[in-house]
Amino acid sequence: MLTAAVVVTVLASTGVWNPFPQVWEWVNRSEPVAAGARWQQRIGGTPQSIAVVGDAVIVEYRTSVEAFGLTAAVPLWKSDFDWAAIAGSGDDAVVVTGRLLTKGYQVLDPQTGAVRRSDTTAGAVWTYRDAIVDLSCSGGNDCRLTAWDPKAGTELWSVDTGGIGFVLDAANPDLPDTRRLVSGDVDDDVAGPPPLPELIGLPHDGQIRVIDTAKGRVVATVRAGRDQRVVVVGGRVLTVSGTSADGTCYYEVVAGDPPGDAVVWRRDGLNLRTADNGADCAPGRDPAGGYNVLLGVDPYGREVLINGNDGRNLWYGDKESDVLAVNDSYAVIREGDTVRGYSFSKDKAVWRQTGREKAGAALTPYAAIVVSKNRVTALAPASGAVRVDVRTGAKVFAAGPEGLIAVSGRDMAYLPFS
Repeated sequence: MLTAAVVVTVLASTGVWNPFPQVWEWVNRSEPVAAGARWQQRIGGTPQSIAVVGDAVIVEYRTSVEAFGLTAAVPLWKSDFDWAAIAGSGDDAVVVTGRLLTKGYQVLDPQTGAVRRSDTTAGAVWTYRDAIVDLSCSGGNDCRLTAWDPKAGTELWSVDTGGIGFVLDAANPDLPDTRRLVSGDVDDDVAGPPPLPELIGLPHDGQIRVIDTAKGRVVATVRAGRDQRVVVVGGRVLTVSGTSADGTCYYEVVAGDPPGDAVVWRRDGLNLRTADNGADCAPGRDPAGGYNVLLGVDPYGREVLINGNDGRNLWYGDKESDVLAVNDSYAVIREGDTVRGYSFSKDKAVWRQTGREKAGAALTPYAAIVVSKNRVTALAPASGAVRVDVRTGAKVFAAGPEGLIAVSGRDMAYLPFS
């Protein structure tokens, strides 16, 4: 083998025969991502996130952002920003970009990359379907939270939050709310930007400053006690307690309505899976769920979905049921090898998929996505009508009104809905 390698190297260096270009072409040859793809495009690296924004596909890499046309993947523009996030929806959506360790951000037109608005002071930015919210601090004790209209760029409200410091930075830093349930075969941001919640909680030095996003004002400052965690879900401030006694864990969830201390609902024995490990009952992470819905477990090991606003049970399972994904309207639930879509408004299952053992799932505004055994299926959330059903090992990164974006290696493909 060593002799053959030396001979090939000598032949290549003397120009007699050079197999390396053909070998490199073979290594880089693209295999079809999935049958039925409208187009397939080689991209410049491993994507951090991908979004369908109108007629553009926005690809975020570690140190750059690139846009392609949705119709035929024609390159539109490219910039060397470190991060990108999407705000707004439909034709009003924009691309928010910035650089790490640098204050400020830019709001770009998704089709051209042209700058619509620039900011030079914000250290952190959150993007929603109906707002861009940024946090600017001049010194550790002088911070201001401001909301903007994504398309028009006009200020919606601005509020002095006092000291927040510099622990929040870049795009969509974590806030005390719910951890979104998403399958490992689907990107965390597949659903796109969420709607602006009624309340936002800003963490600082063991406290949570609660901001009313309708009025643009601070309505409460809450500090968690020992063995407690405070989160803001469904327009309520939830205090989650977990204590150890008698060889077991005792849980309590209390939901309050700021600015007063009025208790809206309370649940004893509800485990929101906030403990970091089984040996410690103290809540160390945010509860799982989606938007205004919480996923909990009762004392008998049965999963339950709860409306964060009023504490109602939206769905009650059994020990064989696992919630795979949830939003404010639907849940995707697995029972053995059957996956079903559950409608909260109809209080029943509205579709089923069989033969989906060990499936994962995600919910988006345009489709419920079920992934299992190199198979990706997109269904209409309300009816279960199959919109995409393909054999592929690719990861689903984005869902738009008319199709999915899937990536395998460095190949990106558009899978249109039928």
